[in-house]
Amino acid sequence: MKKSLFPLMLGGLGIGTTEFVMMGLLPDIASGMKISIPEAGHMISSYALGVVIGAPLLVLMSGSYPPKKILIGLMIVFTAFNGLSAFAPSPFTLLLARFFSGLPHGAFFGVGSVVASRLADKGKQAQAISMMFAGLTIANLLLVPIGTWVGHHFLWRYTFGIVA
Repeated sequence: MKKSLFPLMLGGLGIGTTEFVMMGLLPDIASGMKISIPEAGHMISSYALGVVIGAPLLVLMSGSYPPKKILIGLMIVFTAFNGLSAFAPSPFTLLLARFFSGLPHGAFFGVGSVVASRLADKGKQAQAISMMFAGLTIANLLLVPIGTWVGHHFLWRYTFGIVA
């Protein structure tokens, strides 16, 4: 793997972790926030709504910027709102933080795919894109279970802090 693809894979790892770890943390978040598990489930929907709204909106807004700056900006937003998720004082704040942390998701993978294909050697574009998406696979195999374990045995907020 080209070293230049590693940051894209790392971004996929973080996005995959924050997207899917929520399911395992629902009981812990519900208990910690003193809400029901179905109410805590709205945090999943909030993130998904952010993905749906953010992908086309952020790509349209960032069209005149270089891809590297777009990716850095997207990950700054992602990191900031995952950090806010770790410190959210109320369910509403967590709901908003989850929404805003979902905004960069689709745009990151769209712009990242273009960048990965440009970084690849001729004929290796699909392999380069797959390396970026390998971050999602690694997240599901390793970091989601670890993040869930951390949330169960310590505090769910630590998981979002680790992602940030």
